[in-house]
Amino acid sequence: MIDPALFTRFPLFQDISPVILEKIAAISHEHVLAKGEAVFREGQTAQKLHFLLKGSVALKVSIMSKPDSVTVSFVAKAYECFGWSGLVRPHHYTASAYCDEETSILEMDGEELVKILSANPEAGYKVMSRIAELVSDRLRNSRQALLKTL
Repeated sequence: MIDPALFTRFPLFQDISPVILEKIAAISHEHVLAKGEAVFREGQTAQKLHFLLKGSVALKVSIMSKPDSVTVSFVAKAYECFGWSGLVRPHHYTASAYCDEETSILEMDGEELVKILSANPEAGYKVMSRIAELVSDRLRNSRQALLKTL
């Protein structure tokens, strides 16, 4: 099991009680991926929430009028969250995530995390408010990146 104390470093879980962090740690798993490997692909069913531990991940979206995908954001800070679609309906990834180098990520089951947060509304409100900020930031970054390609 992942050490629950690690989660105190994650911006998404700031000020969340140690008891809840223990439950979150119990549904979390660490994975190491090779450079170029996909963490997830745009349009896939999203079942997990992801966090960068080490390395970097490019978030890319497909554009119908272009043969290549466009990088709309990079995840390069340790403990940064990505793959928020694992928590938010309709649970389909809105971008693809590819490792820019060998990358260590932590994943947790989105459905299980929602159950934990639902049973603990104060923590759930904090986490989902931070997810809303993340979605807003990613939308802003995506719009800027897409406008540059047109």
